[in-house]
Formats: sequence, C-alpha cells, structure tokens
Amino acid sequence: MKIPITQSKSWAKLQEDLGEEYHLVKEANFQYLAIVKHTAIGNYLYCPYGPVASSKQSFQEAIRSLEQLGRELNAIFIRIEPIDPAQIAFLPSNARKSKDINPKETWVLNLEQDEQSIIKGFSHGVRNGYNTASKKGLIIETTTDPSEITHLTSLQRTLAQSKNIRPYPVEYLKAELQQPFAILYKVKYQKPENIDESDKLPAGNQVIAASLFFDYEGTRYYMQSASDSRYKKLPATAALLANAIIDARQKGMKEFDFWGIAPEGASSDHPWYGFTKFKKSFGGQEKHYAGTYDLVLKSTKYKLYKATRRLGSLLH
Repeated sequence: MKIPITQSKSWAKLQEDLGEEYHLVKEANFQYLAIVKHTAIGNYLYCPYGPVASSKQSFQEAIRSLEQLGRELNAIFIRIEPIDPAQIAFLPSNARKSKDINPKETWVLNLEQDEQSIIKGFSHGVRNGYNTASKKGLIIETTTDPSEITHLTSLQRTLAQSKNIRPYPVEYLKAELQQPFAILYKVKYQKPENIDESDKLPAGNQVIAASLFFDYEGTRYYMQSASDSRYKKLPATAALLANAIIDARQKGMKEFDFWGIAPEGASSDHPWYGFTKFKKSFGGQEKHYAGTYDLVLKSTKYKLYKATRRLGSLLH
C-alpha cells in the first residue's frame, strides 16, 4: 500500500517540530497518523489523507483502532480523509460528511515517460515560457535554507492582502522547509539590456516568484506558491513549475502531484478555477480521493462544535 506524505513518519517529524501532539500507528495492513487538534469545545483527531489500508478488512480495522484511540483521548470526533473513494462504502454508521480540508480532487502528471514527451504535453504558452525564460531575464534557483522561506512568505503576504485572505504563518512554512523532503524554487528577474522599455517592468534583480515542493516516495508535491503581480507579463510561475517538473523527472520521481483542483465541471466563478486551468496546462490527469468525514464519538459535543464553527464563519 502506498503511503501519502501526510501519513508518513516524515510528516510526523514535521508535527513534532511544530509542537503538535500526534499518534503514528503502523500495523501490517494499515497505518495512520492522527494529529490532536484542540478547540474550545474539546479535542478531536485529524488524519490528513488517512488512514491508509490495503483492503476492506484492514480499513475497518484501522477505523476501529482510531475510534479506540479517540475514546482513550476523550476526543469529540475523528476527522479522516480516505484516499480511496471506494472506502466510503465501508465507513461506520457514525460517519458524517464534513467540509473537505485537503482537496478531494487533484491533478497528477506521470513522470515515467521521456523528457520530450513531458514537454510536448505542456500547453503552447507553458512550453514557450519554459524555453524563453532565460532570454526574458528569468533565473530559476533552488534552496533548502529555511531562512529563504521569506521569499515565499513576503509574496504570499502581498497576495493575501489584495484578496483579503489569511496567509500561512512564516514559522509554519519555515518548519516545512527545514524538513529533508522540502525544496524551495525561486525565480529572480534581471532585466535584460535589450528589453523593450515600453514594457515598463521594475528594474528587477529580485525574487518575483517562489514555490515550495515536497519530495516523498517517488512523488513531488506542489504545495505553496506565490508571485509578484507587477511581473505578470513574464512567465515566471510557468517557467518555475515546468523546471520543477523536469527536475523531478531527472531525479527519478515517478509522479508530480499538483495538489488540488476545482471539481470537474466547476464554473468560472469557482475560487479555484484559474489555478486549476493553469495546472492542467502542464498535462496530466485527474485523481479523486474520498473527501473528509468525521467519525462522531460524542454526538452532543459534536453538534455544539459544528454550531460554533457555523457561528464563527458568519461573524467573519
């Protein structure tokens, strides 16, 4: 059975570095990483893209193990995200569909093909951006230095302010980049001498795009990204992502996971419509997960928890 990064020992180490309480249980036919989440109503357990099991029977064994752990920890409920949609049919009667936390749909590119075939699968615009990046003054670099996460967080902060959304905390992303599986790609812009001045781009020599990737068990995950809107005429993000894909293939990765897209048939007003179209321009295919479900252990407190969440969303 394939273990996603969010159910791995490596992800447990990240939780430890973040000061989170967790329980990693590994048996012959199932595995889960359950993170303890604290609320004013009480605690619950969260298994991001888990539990993972090799069969119907082992999945049910994993659920029973999780419920036993939940009762021992006096949890209100257990939030799970089975990776196999077929496992929905095996959920117990106390399972309730919840708002999806991690994406239910993602976009995946097979890297077990030759490099030219991958590039050929790019859209014309992506392919052109990849091939002309250096001529346009774009320099792509990589780093694993945690202090350089500020290139990403500063870009995210500006983006968040313009869209009135909450960015990830700097210390959280810094802790991610400290992990052995993480790598940061960044794009610097150095204005070419022969550039058409009518473009009126800022002088440059600064990072104008950055993306955080995780490499785990043959898969490269596209996790966090942001770019400087002042340079939107340049193919910075497209060139960065294309390079990350080709580099992953050259390192022997088997799959590139774009980590989340809008549901099939989503309208143009869906908040993920734009970046879904962008991700699909690199070629690949859709992959489905089961979605997020809550296994309720204390029904009265669970109803109270849901009510306070709804009230909180109305007040913000």
